[in-house]
Amino acid sequence: MKTQTVVEKTKAKKQDMEGGAKDFLKTLGIESVNSGACGNDWIKNPSGGELISYSPSDGSAIATVKMASADDYENIMKDAVSAFETWRMVPAPKRGEVVRQIGEKLREYKKPLGKLVSYEMGKIAAEGEGEVQEMIDMADFAVGLSRQLYGLSMHSERPMHRMYEQWHPLGAVGVITAFNFPVAVWAWNAMLAAVCGDVVVWKPSSKMPLTAVAVQNIISRVLEKNNCQGIMTLVIGSGKVVGDRMVNDPRIPLISATGSTDLGKRIGQAVGRRLGRTILELGGNNAVLVMNDANLDLALRAVLFGAVGTAGQRCTSTRRVILQKGIAEEFTKRLTGAYRQITIGDPLDAKILMGPLVDKGAVEDMQKALKEISNQGGEIICGGSVLGGEKYKSGCYVEPAIVKAKADMKIVAEETFAPILYLITVKDLDEAIRVQNGVPQGLSSAMFTTNLINAETFLSPRGSDCGIANINIGTSGAEIGGAFGGEKETGGGREAGSDAWKAYMRRQTNTINWSKELPLAQGIKFEV
Repeated sequence: MKTQTVVEKTKAKKQDMEGGAKDFLKTLGIESVNSGACGNDWIKNPSGGELISYSPSDGSAIATVKMASADDYENIMKDAVSAFETWRMVPAPKRGEVVRQIGEKLREYKKPLGKLVSYEMGKIAAEGEGEVQEMIDMADFAVGLSRQLYGLSMHSERPMHRMYEQWHPLGAVGVITAFNFPVAVWAWNAMLAAVCGDVVVWKPSSKMPLTAVAVQNIISRVLEKNNCQGIMTLVIGSGKVVGDRMVNDPRIPLISATGSTDLGKRIGQAVGRRLGRTILELGGNNAVLVMNDANLDLALRAVLFGAVGTAGQRCTSTRRVILQKGIAEEFTKRLTGAYRQITIGDPLDAKILMGPLVDKGAVEDMQKALKEISNQGGEIICGGSVLGGEKYKSGCYVEPAIVKAKADMKIVAEETFAPILYLITVKDLDEAIRVQNGVPQGLSSAMFTTNLINAETFLSPRGSDCGIANINIGTSGAEIGGAFGGEKETGGGREAGSDAWKAYMRRQTNTINWSKELPLAQGIKFEV
């Protein structure tokens, strides 16, 4: 298997690897890109049509990737199923060693891969590198986990019987990732699944094909070295050709999908019909509660990063700031002042704090939302404009917007995947929590307070109804080690830390009778 390049060295098409992307790809060992399908080896000529990757930074075409067809998908699934039969019998610590090597290889390519993430997606360079670091951290976490896949031992009610439980690999895990975290979310799933003995079939966002090809190119070198090709495979294709097949494929017992709530509902219904499992990381409508006693300097910094980081395109982005009346005016003034100092532009420029939205469609969605905000009585007090001129020629740059809103505005309960921040004023703690919980989504939440009663109330059963609840830190920037996920229309799945590994395995309860009798449970007598 040759993995020094994605495919055999061929002359790139005119639109392939133009501009800065060319250097990134060469550094990653990629000289030509025309394949978006990899099982035990790269498929030389996938027949699913072409997909062009555009950079929102400057609007240029980066590369053309040939997508997988139905037949290509079938070949990759055969490779994955075959690889699972061997991989599941490899001792977990040995599987962890392969993941450790993947982490080391990602360390080697952290900077160029981070730049490629930034260039193809639009997030600033620091966030691009941070995303690759998250992959590395996830590999480290999974390596330790490979020696901790514990089962319980229970006492049997029957004499001379031993009862315990153990965890076995589940099978092929389908991972469907979104554009905003094109590599980190894959790693959350792939590293855990690998040490659990599963194989992974990855369908990345069609907006981020090149980054996925680069990651697969890097890890393929490790897999080949360890003679375990096929445990992590890539299939780029449309939702109709690849996505639908994955979610309806009985050979994939678990689908982990990140995206909108509507996407999650469709996937959940399809997988549920065949009694498969899902991990769904869906929409967020995250709020920061700022109480009268809060440290406003901390709150300001957290809200700024939470709302503007990744141009408001994180599932954990801060969408709402719920301000107690006593500090509302001062905080609003300080926040609008800070917004006017945000530098917007080329995400690879170290001085820039906010890059572009992922594409023009995202810009249009933001503008439609702002119009609807005005129609519903909201007041846009800062930003919201589309930026033009040579510096912003891609048409994907916007000013982040601050809106004075009321909690009962319909649009406030919806997730707009753009840098729009709603400011809502409340009178007390009870109203703040009621407003925080008054949306369909339940991913991340935060409160800024120096009052112990406020903090403990927010974290109590009558407090935040989200999967993540923080005190004096923002909604965005979860650490590896804690289980990540949300409630309500966010999907209810958990990835990354804690005992999330159990989702990738099947539990088996075992009882061993080492006596010469056959007593039945519950004292039942059955004599012939």
